[in-house]
Amino acid sequence: MTRSARPLGRPPLVLVVPGTVAAALLVLPLITLVLDTPWGSFWDEVRTQAVRDALRITALASAVTVVACLVLGTPLAWLLARVDFPGRSVLRAAVAVPLVLPPVVAGVALVTALGRHGVVGALLRDAGLTIPYTTTAVVIAHTFVSMPFYVLSVEGALRAGGEQYDVVAATLGADRWTTFRRVTLPLAMPGVMAGAMLAWARSLGEFGATITFAGNYPGTTQTMPSLIYGALQADPQVARTLSMVLLVVSLAILAALRNRWLTTP
Repeated sequence: MTRSARPLGRPPLVLVVPGTVAAALLVLPLITLVLDTPWGSFWDEVRTQAVRDALRITALASAVTVVACLVLGTPLAWLLARVDFPGRSVLRAAVAVPLVLPPVVAGVALVTALGRHGVVGALLRDAGLTIPYTTTAVVIAHTFVSMPFYVLSVEGALRAGGEQYDVVAATLGADRWTTFRRVTLPLAMPGVMAGAMLAWARSLGEFGATITFAGNYPGTTQTMPSLIYGALQADPQVARTLSMVLLVVSLAILAALRNRWLTTP
């Protein structure tokens, strides 16, 4: 290609080399996982009872997590984007904390709040309700770590849409609830869908908070990441097979979001 066709010149090696190393670091482990997967016994491993139970709990927890994010996270995102109240910036920072919080620390935090001797958990225990080490605990742990992805995505969509349409709706006599249902939420729907997919993907791979707060009991709290962790200690080939299942699901999620993230401007 001539210089006229490349007016900016060749890419400098000082950028090309580290960029190539970064790409190899991201891609190479995935390629080796595919190559090392024991494909001959793949379906036999996937059809075992332990895997079916882990897939069922993972699918259930991730689906309920998305519903919880939609029902609880959408109003929270709207409050952060549309309502000016004292402490809003502090609340927004608190919402983002689980994004950077080590997952095990998130699990310990849940234990202090909802554990048998936790602030709320003790009251629930006295009322005959115990959450830790149950499937409900798995859902709560998944929701705790996934909610920030959803809230920040929806809040960004709401802010990008602006308030001008809300103002127009108000001048036509619509109250805020009607405006939210018929104007604000439809305009923010791309952000809602992206946030839901992000929350689902985060829930699918959740491990640290879940195993700390809910344990790793087959058929009750054992999710796919927990099962993979256990299998890695006993039989690495089985762990590779199970990891391949989650890799396929993750690629399917990425394919679903390709129009949002993989297209060039």
